[in-house]
Amino acid sequence: MPVRPRAALGRLASRTLHAAWRGLQRAGAVTADRPGPHAFRRIGPGTRLAFPQGTVFGTPWMELGAHCVIARDVTLAAGMLPDLDLGEGSRIVLGDGVVLGRGTHVVADAPVTIGDDVHIGPHCYLTSTNHSYDDPHRPVGLQWPRSAPVTIGDGAWLGTGSVILPGVRLGRNVVVAAGSVVREDVPDHAVVAGTPARIVRRWDPEHGWRPPLRTPAPVPLPEGITAEQLRHLAEAEAGGAGPERLPGPTDGPAGRVPEDGSVRRRTGGLRPSGRTRSPGTGP
Repeated sequence: MPVRPRAALGRLASRTLHAAWRGLQRAGAVTADRPGPHAFRRIGPGTRLAFPQGTVFGTPWMELGAHCVIARDVTLAAGMLPDLDLGEGSRIVLGDGVVLGRGTHVVADAPVTIGDDVHIGPHCYLTSTNHSYDDPHRPVGLQWPRSAPVTIGDGAWLGTGSVILPGVRLGRNVVVAAGSVVREDVPDHAVVAGTPARIVRRWDPEHGWRPPLRTPAPVPLPEGITAEQLRHLAEAEAGGAGPERLPGPTDGPAGRVPEDGSVRRRTGGLRPSGRTRSPGTGP
């Protein structure tokens, strides 16, 4: 076969395959209106489990809040084995706006409760059950496990690959650094890191962050600034131009970049020199 027709056929096959895969992803996603083979106790509006899902069983004991994003290959397991009667109450409860990253596992014999607006990175592991080691002469995997509830407070952020062990309670707006193993409770507004995790930063109502953050807090955009003005500012920065007038519906203050460059600082770190602020590496 000549090279050109073969290349054209390859491009056609590639487009067809990718289009078919996108169609499968749309059809295989799980939502409240399209639960597939699952019988969740509750799925809130706007919540979506991407296709393909990981291992999912015990769904009658799961409650998923509204507008949750559950990435592909996420495992949700209520109970130690499928088809068990877990009795009263739910085992996995997600609040509203929860994000579960790709490949994350939530394994719940005792309840695992995740609050509102919690973001969990890829390949994390949250479990309320762990094998015991009471008998030093018996294989650990054959010893009867212990279970204790796990609670993740509202607004928490769990970095990639973090592990949450049974009995842990994370407070509100807690940050868990990537790769950390958390085995003890963490108070509100704390940052933990390490194996086992320990507090490396905490918010004090009187003194703020201790130790202080390494990067300044972002400054909100000025009220009334438009997308057109932001585009014009970015073009001016790219061309090395100094402060200049921005197009706007009126001749008010929003129509001009302040001479001190404050709008630049409020638009992602652009400086009057045209350089950009380096992104922070964490809290």
